Amino acid sequence: MPKIVPYTQAEQTLSLAEKVGQLFMPAAFINDTEEEIQQLEKLIKEHHIGSLCFFHSRASAATNFEGKKKVVSNEQSFDTLQNLMARYQKAAKYPLLIAIDAEWGLAMRIEKTPQYPYAITLGALPDEHDDLIYEVGKNIAKDCRAAGIHWNLSPCVDINNNPNNPVIGYRSFGEDKVKVTQKAMAYINGTRSEGILTSIKHFPGHGDTATDSHLGLPLINKTKEELTKNELYPFQQLILEEVDSVMAGHLSVPALANGTDTPSSISKDIIKGVLRTEMGYKGVVISDALNMHAVSKKFPTKGELEWLAFDAGNDVLCFAEHVKEGIDTILKNSSETQIEESFNRFWRLKEKAIAPTKISSTTLTNPDVLNTEIAQQSITLYQGTNEVITEFNTGGFTGLQLPLNIENQFFNSIQKHKKFTIAADKTPTKESEKNILLAIFPPQIKPTNNFGFTQDELAFINEIIAKKNVILYLFGNPYVLNHINVENAKAVVIAYQNLISFQEVAANHFLGNLEVQGKLPVTI
Repeated sequence: MPKIVPYTQAEQTLSLAEKVGQLFMPAAFINDTEEEIQQLEKLIKEHHIGSLCFFHSRASAATNFEGKKKVVSNEQSFDTLQNLMARYQKAAKYPLLIAIDAEWGLAMRIEKTPQYPYAITLGALPDEHDDLIYEVGKNIAKDCRAAGIHWNLSPCVDINNNPNNPVIGYRSFGEDKVKVTQKAMAYINGTRSEGILTSIKHFPGHGDTATDSHLGLPLINKTKEELTKNELYPFQQLILEEVDSVMAGHLSVPALANGTDTPSSISKDIIKGVLRTEMGYKGVVISDALNMHAVSKKFPTKGELEWLAFDAGNDVLCFAEHVKEGIDTILKNSSETQIEESFNRFWRLKEKAIAPTKISSTTLTNPDVLNTEIAQQSITLYQGTNEVITEFNTGGFTGLQLPLNIENQFFNSIQKHKKFTIAADKTPTKESEKNILLAIFPPQIKPTNNFGFTQDELAFINEIIAKKNVILYLFGNPYVLNHINVENAKAVVIAYQNLISFQEVAANHFLGNLEVQGKLPVTI
C-alpha cells in the first residue's frame, strides 16, 4: 500500500485534476466479477480516486433498491473483501480511504462477520448503561480495523418520530433528541477509541418521513424553528464534539432551502448555509449515495449531479456513478479555491485515519457476551406485569410461534426448565389451550408490507389475542405492535432482535430469573 504524505506535501504534489479525483468515492462490490474488478482498478489508476465505499454486491438493497435481483450468499465475503482492498490499494497512486456502512457491525454488508444490536435496541438501554453502546462502537471499530477499513459511515442521528419511516426506523436510537444525541456520542467515542472514523447521518434529519430516499425524494414540511429545536439538535451537539464527518441526506426541506424543494444533498442553502455558516461545521461533508433515486433520476446528464453535489458543499461524493464526467464538469465549473478547500478537508481526514501505526489484530470480535448483556438491559415490558407472567408460568400453557418455520431458541431454552406443548400449526383450538405463549419473529425489520406478515397472519394474531390468555414476546422491530391489537394481551414483552442471545435472555425473563430494565425508545 502506498504511504500517506502530509497535507503540506500533497498540496504541492497533486495536480488539480488529481485533487478532484481524490474527492470521489465510487462503490466497490465484494462479489464483483473479475471484469468489474479490473474496471474499478482502471478507474482508480486513471482518475486518482481518493476513497471507496464497499457494498455486498450489485444485487444488494443499497444498489438495487429493495430486491429486484436475488442476493447470492458468499461465505468467503470477508476474505474476498481483504483481497480486493489489497488489489485496489495497489492500483492507487495515493492511499485509498476505505469506507463501509457498518451501523450494527460488518454483518450489515458481509456474511459470517460479527453482528451487534440495532440502534433502536441500544436506544432501549437505560442511560446508566450507555457504556455498553461505547463497547459496541469499539468492537465494530476493531472489526473494521481487522478488515482494513478506515471509515464507518455511521451512526444515524436521525430522530425517528414517524412510525411509517421505511428506511430509518430501527436504525435510529429513538424519538428523544437528547437520548439520540447521548447514545450516538457513546457509539462515536467507542469508535474513536480504536482510531476509526465515523459519519453522523442523514443531515438535516431523515426521521420524520414516510418516503425511502433510495426510491423517491422525501418531503419534510416543518418550520425552521421546529427543525432547529428537534431534527438539527443532535447534529449541532455532535458538531461541537468535533465529529469526523457529516453525511448529507437526500431530503426536500423547503424551510432550510430558501423555500425550494432542492434535495438537501445538493442544496447550497442547506450545506453551505445551515450546516457550515449557521451551525459552524468545519469538517468533511460526505454526500449520501448519489445512485439513490431521490437524486439520480432527476439528473440524466452524466457529471451534472456530481458537480451539483460538490458545488453545494459536499467534499466526498459517495457512490458517484459518473467519475470521469464528474471530474471534468467540476474542473470546468469550479474555482480552484473551492477545490483546494475540499481537498484540504479530505486529505487531513485521510491523514488522521491512515497515519496511526496502532498494531491491529486481524481477528474479528466475538459479539456473544456483549450482545447478551445488551439483551438483558434492553428487554422491555411494554404491557402487563412480571406478576402476571409468573402466574401464567405456573399454570399450563401452549407455545405458538409466527412464522412457524424458524428455529425457536426462546422455546427451546424454556423447555429445558419447564415442559409445555408447542403448537404444530397456527390453530390452537383445544379447550385446554387457553393460555398461549406467543413468540413473534417478524420476517422483516423494515415496515414495508407489514414487516413481511400477510394480512391473514396479522388477523390470526389479533384473533388469538382476543380469544385466549396471551403473553406475547416480540423478537423484532417494536413498530410491529402498531399492526397488532395488543389491548387484550395479558403481557407484551419486546426483545427487539431475534439473535440467539436475545432469545435466551427472553426465556430467562419468562422463567422469572431476570428483571426488565429497558425503556421503549419510540411511541407505539
